[in-house]
Amino acid sequence: MEGQKILITGTAGQIALPMTRHFAQDNEVWGLARFSQPGSREQVEEAGAIPHKADLASGELNGLPDDFDYVIHMAAFMAASPDYDFALTQNAEATGLLMAHCRNAKGFLHASTAAAYKNNDDHTYVYAEGDPLGDSEQPYSETYGVTKMAAEAVARTMCRLYDLPTVIGRINVAYGQNGGLPAILLAMMTNGMPVPLKDSEPNMFSPVHEKDMCAHAEAFLEGATVPATIVNWGGDVNVSIEDMCRRMAEQVGVEPNFEYYPVGTHSRAYDSAKRISMTGPCMVSWEDGIDDMVAAWDPEHGSRMIARLMGEG
Repeated sequence: MEGQKILITGTAGQIALPMTRHFAQDNEVWGLARFSQPGSREQVEEAGAIPHKADLASGELNGLPDDFDYVIHMAAFMAASPDYDFALTQNAEATGLLMAHCRNAKGFLHASTAAAYKNNDDHTYVYAEGDPLGDSEQPYSETYGVTKMAAEAVARTMCRLYDLPTVIGRINVAYGQNGGLPAILLAMMTNGMPVPLKDSEPNMFSPVHEKDMCAHAEAFLEGATVPATIVNWGGDVNVSIEDMCRRMAEQVGVEPNFEYYPVGTHSRAYDSAKRISMTGPCMVSWEDGIDDMVAAWDPEHGSRMIARLMGEG
């Protein structure tokens, strides 16, 4: 994709920042965010994008252009607060307001979540796009799953209302040098903390590297449809959290300590056939992706990450 005008929301985030760098190489990229974290605006500028401060949920877009060729909506609200009304405004209403503003785009990619699926009691169950939906009650944010499902409904409606070609990608474990769940788990292990998991081994997921997500996003945008296409956005291979942790632990010289609880984030192994038909296979294996992340690991950053998780900074 070259010479296009692209809007990326949540552009300073874990997944969106590498995506901003990727698309800014050959396109005019605008990065929309609140830029509430110190240095986040500068990161987006360094990535080659035009930063634009706005609040999607309020509808105050501060002169944001409406002539984008493509839109990648990565911004999402996730918090421990049980305020469902606020979370619906942030995740669902904001999506509708954005799609209305960018109604003339050639393609719209809405980032959703694996948390949309109803939990299956079988840890090794492989989820496909047509499987039952239901609030999975994520322990880190009780409002997240249900309000992201609502956002999907809004995206589907706006897609049809404005004839705006759309893909809804349900993201699995996204990771890379810019962070993600494996980085959090590595920080826990290197700081002597147990890894909390649900029920018993294995806890299965479909990790997808940030480099592959950039390539997938391009294919999704070019293949967007009306009505919206819904696709599992994960890697080609299903892997247990336990195996990922063992691989990381061996490289940094620690022993993983797994603790199992009756509540927690449920396994989400994906059927990726539909995604592969749209994007082709992944370029980065989970092993190479993990090794690349560990090679770039900064123990001091890991300690700061744990401090934030523990509410200490």
